[in-house]
Amino acid sequence: MHVTVIGAGSMGHGIAQVSAMAGHEVTLNDVDDERVRAGLEGVEANLAGGVERGKVTEAEREATLANLTGESDLTAAAAGADLVIEAVPEVMDLKTEVLGEAAAVAAEDALLASNTSSLSLTELASALPDPARVVGVHFFNPPHIMPLVEVVLAEQTAERTERRAVEYVEGLEKDAVVVRDSPGFASSRLGIALGLEAMRMVDEGVASVPDIDTAMREGYNHPMGPLMLTDLVGLDVRLDIAEYLRESFGERFRPPQVLRRKVAAGHLGKKSGEGFYVWEDGEAVGPSDEASR
Repeated sequence: MHVTVIGAGSMGHGIAQVSAMAGHEVTLNDVDDERVRAGLEGVEANLAGGVERGKVTEAEREATLANLTGESDLTAAAAGADLVIEAVPEVMDLKTEVLGEAAAVAAEDALLASNTSSLSLTELASALPDPARVVGVHFFNPPHIMPLVEVVLAEQTAERTERRAVEYVEGLEKDAVVVRDSPGFASSRLGIALGLEAMRMVDEGVASVPDIDTAMREGYNHPMGPLMLTDLVGLDVRLDIAEYLRESFGERFRPPQVLRRKVAAGHLGKKSGEGFYVWEDGEAVGPSDEASR
């Protein structure tokens, strides 16, 4: 199957990687050659780390890279694709634009998929040709490690589309959960609720950032705390999701002031080098000054 992934950031290149590792022919696309190259380098770095840890064989690494190409021209990248997945920023107009452009040149029965974590798939589908082929495939960060993918069904999604999307996810050796289109779906709605409450605790001085995260890791067996997860997702992304859910569900999703302050200061998490933690060489080295108080 020819898979085109639009957006070469951390989510996009991760989705491209797992698709290529599953044996699909994958084209990774972004707006310019520099971003495409950075995405391909991200895949190479992930694979190198996997080989070093004994999780990926040298043969698997070589086969994955052989299945993967980059292309900055969207029309060329999506030509003849059987599955198009967008992983661009959470802006509805942008998502409909790139999927619409890809749909014009992809295979006639190609699946048109979105990696959105919160936006309405029904609204997205309504703006695209043949909305029955539109589906959500919501991966978790980092896609090459996290085992879960939400398959999100728009009101227009056909049963055949659902079946093909689930088969694709299971072919990646990941767990597919099928959810109906609702603001925040299942995972984002629950995850953001926990993350926002943790941020309110920071605002109120209840406990430090490391202690809040440790409480959830060791008390509830979470793989990481909600504040470190926020740094990995991106504070700006979490703020946008919270504002969207607030419009749908009311004040329980009001973004805490600490989140607004950090986003306004450009402290967006791992990608900017500081969020609730300070990051160096991709690793958290300690809480930020504000977060340690």
